[in-house]
Amino acid sequence: MSDNPERIRSFIAIELPEALQGRLAGLRNELERAEHSFVRWADPKGIHLTLKFLGNIPVRQVEEITGAIEGAVQGIPPFRLEISGLGGFPNLGQPRVLWIGIRGETETLSRLQHNIDYALTSLGFTKEERPFMPHLTLARLRQGAFPGERKSFGEVARSVRFEGGDPIDAKAVSLMRSQLTPCGPIYTRLSATKLERRRTP
Repeated sequence: MSDNPERIRSFIAIELPEALQGRLAGLRNELERAEHSFVRWADPKGIHLTLKFLGNIPVRQVEEITGAIEGAVQGIPPFRLEISGLGGFPNLGQPRVLWIGIRGETETLSRLQHNIDYALTSLGFTKEERPFMPHLTLARLRQGAFPGERKSFGEVARSVRFEGGDPIDAKAVSLMRSQLTPCGPIYTRLSATKLERRRTP
């Protein structure tokens, strides 16, 4: 699949530290031993904490989206999160998505996500209707996976001992580009906006 040269697939996210990406790679390797052919794994180097998916946007809109993000982060200082255990959508009994939970200063994270969501409505983006549930997507099961296959994969995920606690120091919000290729998506940072508490004049 190739992108329209004037439109790019994009999203807003908090990027992960390299140490955590390495930990996720180890978890993926452990889970892959079961050799489930119906599972599509995320590249650990591309896993991120998504705040808002934008879809295909005009290239010319990158600057004004970045401006909206800059306004949305005003007054929100850097904060710390950490990963928790494994979970699944809709559940680990019949998972379609395998994810890793997020804990820590989640109230600040939710406020940041809400501010970004609200700021982008002025640019024509639809406000999210579903409640924000922060997570890191590790794998997706292919459409058409049988209930027995999903159950089997869920049992493998439950059998893996995975303790959280790895830190994510949220210091910036990134506008990312996602280019879909036969070998998986390629992510490129388009802009990064630092978090910093609003200074008193």
